[in-house]
Amino acid sequence: MEEFPLDVIRNFSIIAHIDHGKSTLADRCAFCLTGTIKKKETGKNEQVLDKLKVERERGITVYDKHSARYAHSFSISMVHSSNGKSHLLNLIDTPGHVDFAWEVSRSLAACQGALLLVDASQGVQAQSISVFHIAKERGLTIIPVLNKIDLPAAQPERIAAQMQSTFGINPADILSISAKTGKGVESVLQAVIDRIPAPQSDRDAPAKAFLFDSLYDRYRGVISLVNIQNGILRKGDKIASCHTRKKYEIAEIGIMYPEEVSTDILCPGQVGYIACNMKESSEAHIGDTLHRVGEPVPPMPGFKPSKAMVYAGIFPVDSSDFPKLEESIKRLTLTDRSVTFQRESSSALGQGTRLGFLGTLHMDVFRQRLEDEYDANIIITAPTVPYKVLYRDGTEKFISNPTEFPDMSDSTTKVSEIQEPIVKASIIVPEEYFGDMMELCYSRRAEELDHRYLDAGSDASSSRIILTCVIPLSEIVTDFFDQLKSRSSGFASFDYEDAGYQKSDLAKMVFLLNGKPVDALALIVHRSAQDTIGRAWVKKLHKVIPRQLFEVPIQAAIGKKVIARETLSANRADVTAGLYGGHYERKLKHLENQKEGKKRLKRIGTVDLPQEAFFDILKR
Repeated sequence: MEEFPLDVIRNFSIIAHIDHGKSTLADRCAFCLTGTIKKKETGKNEQVLDKLKVERERGITVYDKHSARYAHSFSISMVHSSNGKSHLLNLIDTPGHVDFAWEVSRSLAACQGALLLVDASQGVQAQSISVFHIAKERGLTIIPVLNKIDLPAAQPERIAAQMQSTFGINPADILSISAKTGKGVESVLQAVIDRIPAPQSDRDAPAKAFLFDSLYDRYRGVISLVNIQNGILRKGDKIASCHTRKKYEIAEIGIMYPEEVSTDILCPGQVGYIACNMKESSEAHIGDTLHRVGEPVPPMPGFKPSKAMVYAGIFPVDSSDFPKLEESIKRLTLTDRSVTFQRESSSALGQGTRLGFLGTLHMDVFRQRLEDEYDANIIITAPTVPYKVLYRDGTEKFISNPTEFPDMSDSTTKVSEIQEPIVKASIIVPEEYFGDMMELCYSRRAEELDHRYLDAGSDASSSRIILTCVIPLSEIVTDFFDQLKSRSSGFASFDYEDAGYQKSDLAKMVFLLNGKPVDALALIVHRSAQDTIGRAWVKKLHKVIPRQLFEVPIQAAIGKKVIARETLSANRADVTAGLYGGHYERKLKHLENQKEGKKRLKRIGTVDLPQEAFFDILKR
């Protein structure tokens, strides 16, 4: 490692939308050009950087949900010869999805440049724009690359003009490649060496390492991925964390080439891993600074812990499976430090857990991994977001569970106002679908709508518009993305970034079965949509609840006011079937007795909502 001084080191990342060929390009660079990945090692799994089943199915890079057993390198070191010199190229992989924006920001802090990869057939997409802005804020050198030029539908000239209008990039600087065939990829590595500056570090300064990611190994504990800012770290050094103040001894140190290769030393500007007997992934904070014990250094600026933005309750379909489910979740959270975990009990669903996620994709991937890797059969409650409740005495509290939400009609709660999280959303859509997108945004309480043309095509179908708006996060965590794709025939791309909190008129909606509330079905709704949501959910319940021996009123209520109702009629036995002849009062007597019995049943009877009914409701 000491043979690679600062002037031959390049640390870079790849910015790309989903399915624009980022993993293919990384594999092509490491496999064909630098020889980092041997052909015999790849086997049937064509993409070395995407090992998880969910990654290959969805065409995404799952950032911090992995096991070391998958060898999914978030940094990969490559040695490439140019002009008679061997260069050490460190590719620091990042996801393109907004759910992981904080982790992306910290990973880019370890880089000096980035490849902006755009599909020559699909053009610029929303997620590329947001990550591009993060990279520019960090002062990274951007190398624009057009991929998939070998496709029949590729339009490199038009997409290059689009990149110029969107990013302000000179079309002459754009590299045209095909990562699949290898055409032009050699020029990408040369551009990385020529255009991206070497890291600025001081070999003689006290050791300072920037922790930009971590993974978990069941035998060695947490493996931290670090970028050496200053000084040198060696095996056996005692180090400390600036954030937790905990001390560790480096048991192993090395680089990802692409598997872990022990080197016993990491020098300034280099990227690698350290194993230091860190027991829990919660100790490895993204953005933390590590230093040698007794030689304190100023921490990297801008550090803050990641926070959950979407919460959901997870319950086993069979309540006896809860211990197994809890163990499965704990094992997954060992490798995913950004998931918050808390036990929850519901009178209707039994024992379960309440988990916090970075976003809806994060939640969906976590659910899929539970089902794929642990064969879990689960029910997920409707996702909620953290609301901020401000009290009259100046205190504030964050609430994500609808059962804890205060009743605004009750004057004893001492609540002054309630605020909800909002996001700044960007939607890129062909012009012909623009009206549908505007209608969708307005129906979800969007404000500050604005739009501009990305490019002006020869016909309406080739002109694309970027629509920006401010929208409550609660409006996009359920079926917004499905509606977006449905209304745009799959052509729209969507991205958003956190925009803080704003005051909102919210209320807790509870559902009553025979006058008794069902806690697992409680919702937090905006007053403007309370009637629509109340009627829709009451009709859902009416369809799935089995009929009882007595009449069951199904009600949606806010405070003490019932806003929607459906009545589930009773199962009735024909009590007059055995009567033949006689006065009609004989029949009347039997019917009156039945009526009294059903009144008594309704007064003392309980309605058990079966698990199947919950599963059916929450699945829709």
